[in-house]
Amino acid sequence: MGKDKAKKKEADCPVRLDRLLAGEGLGTRSDLKKAIRGGKALVNGSVEKDAGRQILPGDVVVFDGEEIKREPHVYYMLHKPSGLITATEDSRERTVLNLLREKGIRRRDLFPVGRLDRDTEGLLLVTDDGALAHYLLSPGKHVEKTYYAVVEGRVAEEDIRRFAQGLVVDEELTAMPADLSVLQYVMPETEPGADPVSAELTKTLVTIREGKYHQIKRMFSACGKKVLYLKRLSMGPLQLDPTLPGGAFRELTPEEISALREVRGQESGNG
Repeated sequence: MGKDKAKKKEADCPVRLDRLLAGEGLGTRSDLKKAIRGGKALVNGSVEKDAGRQILPGDVVVFDGEEIKREPHVYYMLHKPSGLITATEDSRERTVLNLLREKGIRRRDLFPVGRLDRDTEGLLLVTDDGALAHYLLSPGKHVEKTYYAVVEGRVAEEDIRRFAQGLVVDEELTAMPADLSVLQYVMPETEPGADPVSAELTKTLVTIREGKYHQIKRMFSACGKKVLYLKRLSMGPLQLDPTLPGGAFRELTPEEISALREVRGQESGNG
């Protein structure tokens, strides 16, 4: 199925009223259900108090006095390079959204899903789908995110065990259990930016199920090690396209979009 057909199919699918409004960024599902019960939603000119009302193509929805125009969501996979901040805009710094704007994509409703540090590279999803972003970032959903990390020092079995058990990083962060595996031990002179007099380095894969501030760097620091390089490879079922160079982006394929929706489990359609 081509991308245009996939987008048209999305717009043609029935959707719950509260899910439609949540996807437009108008509030949380619980808040919207209260507002709908309070009579703030109109469907085809009549007050609709059932949050589960299926909205069909051609239905006219008004919420809090404003007509909601149902458009297909857009999804971009961006290979974030080092040096950019993950934000929609900044008065002093260049952001990841600048990469899209420089290629003529100027929609003001796009935003990055989650944050990558300035010096962290890799997979970043950019979309206007607020409901999907909320799911992927919700702490209670434990969506897996996998990173490639080059660490100063030799990662040992004890470090792997501590990651697997979850650990208290500092007074502000207790990390959930995470998967840590060693890919390769290397000498520092083979890695750019490494201290040539330091001990050997370790190339690792790390999978976490939350996304707290500087989490992977702080977890390794708690084990007495320093992260020299960090790159996100996946988020849920979405894998970084290995053919996509740093700083480049592309639209998600229909298969990638379907995979993201499947992992969400369509939980927003229940209750």
